[in-house]
Amino acid sequence: MSDNRQNRRYPQNLQGVLQLAVEAGSAVEGPDPPEPMSEERKTWLGEALSDICKGQMDEVEQMKQSLAVLQKDETNEKEQDGEEDREENEEDERELAFEMLSELCENLDNARDLMTLGGLELCVSRYLNHVQSGLRWRAAQLLASCAQNMPQVQEHLLKVDVLPKLLQLTDSDTSPSVRVKALYAVSCLVREQEAGLQAFVSHDGFSVLMRAMQSENEKVRTKSAFLLLNLLTSNPEHKGMKERLSRTMPTLMLPFNHFWYSLVDFV
Repeated sequence: MSDNRQNRRYPQNLQGVLQLAVEAGSAVEGPDPPEPMSEERKTWLGEALSDICKGQMDEVEQMKQSLAVLQKDETNEKEQDGEEDREENEEDERELAFEMLSELCENLDNARDLMTLGGLELCVSRYLNHVQSGLRWRAAQLLASCAQNMPQVQEHLLKVDVLPKLLQLTDSDTSPSVRVKALYAVSCLVREQEAGLQAFVSHDGFSVLMRAMQSENEKVRTKSAFLLLNLLTSNPEHKGMKERLSRTMPTLMLPFNHFWYSLVDFV
């Protein structure tokens, strides 16, 4: 029994605990009543839950440390020699902090915790309009990672009115990387999200996508065409946009890929 215990892998997150509970429940289903849990199994489950809670707390601390880096005041003037190098180092630290948060927030529990810690508002208020494009696109990417498949986070971001900022970045940012990541965040807020779609329509989001389809950047063209096709297919009530698309199609400079053919067939 001890050898089997050593070979067992503890679940790494709360989803793993739920899966473990489902498997345990399935194992005892049937006409016979379940046997009492042994003391050794109780101990093993207790250790597993303890490790998971500890790991979750460690990740929250990592998020707090990353947010502390992002919350630092930035130097506005070069007061001494080497100030430019120091600013570059600080930018590198912030980029690493964003990358750490994006990785951690692939876990849905962490995405929710980041929202509670105020990290999403920090992205919106300070970094979506930051002078450094590397920080702008990382902020947009983090918002997308947190919002994807998370209605609670989506609703929160819509309440802080992030969609107009993301649409503006998609429409006119000078960096293609920023436009791509902002478009990704827009997609995570409006697909299969009725409130997000209504906000998208009210801010003329369809026109933003149609202009993006004429971008010189292939990724921007392709991703905007994909999102437009998805929204019009899922929401056929927007017939007016279909008519606009059919009139505009001859002037669009799309690459000849499967999204192009799908749009042609659609209209």
